[in-house]
Amino acid sequence: MSQDRPLLGILLIIGFCILAPLGDAMAKLLGGSNGVIELVAYRFIIQSLIVVPIVLFARTDMRASPRVLGFTFLRTSLHIASTIMLFIALRYIPLAETLAIVFIMPIIMMFLGWFFLNETVGPRRILAAGVAFFGTMLVIQPSFALVGMTALLPIGVAFAFAVFMIITRVISREVDPMALQAFNGIVGVALVVPLWFVGAHFGWTDFQITTYVNNQWGIIILMGGIGTVAHLLMTWSLRFAPSSTLAPMQYLEIPIATVYGFLLFNDLPNGVAALGITIVISSGLYIIYRESRLASALQAAE
Repeated sequence: MSQDRPLLGILLIIGFCILAPLGDAMAKLLGGSNGVIELVAYRFIIQSLIVVPIVLFARTDMRASPRVLGFTFLRTSLHIASTIMLFIALRYIPLAETLAIVFIMPIIMMFLGWFFLNETVGPRRILAAGVAFFGTMLVIQPSFALVGMTALLPIGVAFAFAVFMIITRVISREVDPMALQAFNGIVGVALVVPLWFVGAHFGWTDFQITTYVNNQWGIIILMGGIGTVAHLLMTWSLRFAPSSTLAPMQYLEIPIATVYGFLLFNDLPNGVAALGITIVISSGLYIIYRESRLASALQAAE
C-alpha cells in the first residue's frame, strides 16, 4: 500500500501556511533595527533549544546514513541562505508582497518534483498551479524604483527554498521528522553563530550584536518557536504527500500573510491584489477537492 496520504499532507501544510508567515511577521517587527545575521542565529538557536531536548527525552533514533547527513547539510545551508534573503527583503518590502514574490517557489518545486523525483503531475494540477500563479501576479505590487535590486531577493528565496523542499521530500522517509529538525538546528547554529561573531568583531553590516529589551526577547522567542513548529509541519506533510500535491496549497500563505500584514503593519492590498487573493484561494480549494476525489478513488481500488 502506498505511504502517501494526501489529505493528511494537505492539512499539515495548511498548518505550515498559518504559522510560517506569522514567524516572518515577527522577523519583520525586529528587522528594522537589528542585524539580519543575528536574527537568523537566534532562529536556529531557539530551534535547537526546543527540538534537541525533545529528541533526547524521547530517545529518537538519530542515526543517519552519510547520504542523509550530506543532504541534511545541504538542506540547512539552503535554509540559512533563504532565511537571510527573506529577512533582508522583509526589512524593505511589505509582508504579503514579499511572500507573493516568493511564491514562484511552489511552481519551481512542483516541476522539480516531476523532473527529479518522477512524481506525477497531471494536467489539472498544472492548470490549478498556473491559475494560482496568475493570482499571485495580481497580488505582487513591488516598487522596484523604491527598493531596487532588493526586490529580487524573494526570487532567490524561492529557488533556495524549492530545492530545500525537494531535499526534504527525498530524505523525509529515511529520518524521523524531529531528528531532521534537530539536525537542522544543530547544523544551523554551527554554521551561523561563528559567522555572526566574526562579522560582529570586524564590524560588518548586519552582523552587529544588539542589546534587547524584554518585549523584543518575547518577539524573538515567538519568531524561533513559530518557525520551528511550522517547519515540523512542513516536514511531516512531505512524508504523506508528494511535493507536486503540496506545492499549490502553499499559496494559502499569501492571504494569511495579508491578514497579518494588515493587523501588524496596517498594510492592505488594493482591489487588484484582493482579486488575486481570491483566485489563489479558489485554486487551493480546487486542489483540496481534487485530492479528495483521487484519495477516495485509490481507497476504492484497494
